[in-house]
Amino acid sequence: MELFFNPFDNLLCILLGISFTVWFTLLLVFIIVPAIFGVSFGIRRLYMKTLLKVFEWATLRIERGAKENNHLLYKPYSNAIIAREPTSLEEEIKEIRRSGSNKDLDSATEFEMSDIFYFARRGVESIMDDEVTKRFSAEELESWNLLTRSNYNFHYISLRLTVLWGLGLLIRYGFLLPLRLTLAVTGVGLLVFLTSVVGLLPNGKMKNILSEKVHLMCYRICVRALTAIITYHDSENKPKNGGICVANHTSPIDIIILASDGCYAMVGQIHGGLMGVIQRAMVKACPHVWFERSEVKDRHLVAKRLSDHVEDKSKLPILIFPEGTCINNTSVMMFKKGSFEIGATVYPVAIKYDPRFGDAFWNSSKFGMVNYLLRMMSSWAIVCSVWYLPPMSREEGEDAVQFANRVKAAIARQGGLVDLLWDGGLKRAKVKDTFKEEQQKLYSKMLVGTQEDRSRS
Repeated sequence: MELFFNPFDNLLCILLGISFTVWFTLLLVFIIVPAIFGVSFGIRRLYMKTLLKVFEWATLRIERGAKENNHLLYKPYSNAIIAREPTSLEEEIKEIRRSGSNKDLDSATEFEMSDIFYFARRGVESIMDDEVTKRFSAEELESWNLLTRSNYNFHYISLRLTVLWGLGLLIRYGFLLPLRLTLAVTGVGLLVFLTSVVGLLPNGKMKNILSEKVHLMCYRICVRALTAIITYHDSENKPKNGGICVANHTSPIDIIILASDGCYAMVGQIHGGLMGVIQRAMVKACPHVWFERSEVKDRHLVAKRLSDHVEDKSKLPILIFPEGTCINNTSVMMFKKGSFEIGATVYPVAIKYDPRFGDAFWNSSKFGMVNYLLRMMSSWAIVCSVWYLPPMSREEGEDAVQFANRVKAAIARQGGLVDLLWDGGLKRAKVKDTFKEEQQKLYSKMLVGTQEDRSRS
């Protein structure tokens, strides 16, 4: 019996050995070596163009099938559900009083019951056209990218379309996901090992050069683990040492997207587990700015650490996402003023993802990090554009909040994003009472003003 199974076992071992050899040879030749030298064979671009043609055919087939079966297609929300002219509180309330009463407005009482309708209407409009909450949910696509998670129109249309979807499922989970997991493990493993080795070298020019090469190589491998196709614009404006790079924040992979084109000093809280291992290895090779949990809320300490870093022109530019949370790929929300109080040169960067190939937005209240990364690695690709904007400095007489808003407006304008004044912290917190008090003060001021006018008359 033993003699019978030995030839089979030997053959199986040989086949497995050949398979692994071919697999890792392909990884080395087509992915890892190009990542080391920062070159590309154009395979990902060709892959992207092929996917676009398949998506167009699938969308046309869905639309034709819906017409034949009299199905209504779901249309995603627009950014302007309710159209209204910009008017003040006083003007709108006067209009309501005028339409609901024959009295002379000058002789109206201080308060009218009809005033309630203004606040009731604004409340209903805020619920129907909530420009904040919908920034924390994935964007629905007009076209279908063969992912059931991205289109509510997914239902049986035809056998050919179903077979195509099944084939796509097999390719994504049977080929792309294992390949990407292998690359991710390779990239992270090399990052931890090589930065630890570089960290053993004495501080100097050679250490800085090796650290930069190691970081770029490892991040480029991680980018290929997501099949990320990135287009960088205006590279002459790339952040320089002693400055602060600020960017809009859609996903944790924003860091990998930017760091694969240049080296940055990261800022963040010290973590445990695998993330802690990576942080401790990285800081040995490069001066990143990590904070203990107890230090994060100490604004003065954080500002002091950041100021000390940017004052040393030999250190890498700091990478910061001032929104403080991930916002979906449609808008930019309020920038925290902390990084704009330091007085350093700010290098704005706009990041815009193409959702047709995969939604990069991380809804942290719905998906954990592992779940999110698996969704990214099982998507078709991550396609995005990055714009390096000209450096900006704080102008005379401009406070930190005004400077932050000016930088935010420039990023939103370049990336084609909606510029919102709301705090991204509303993702988990309630609206501050100050917003409600502001409306109360406006209404009170209108009534008091009416009373003064009558007293003068």
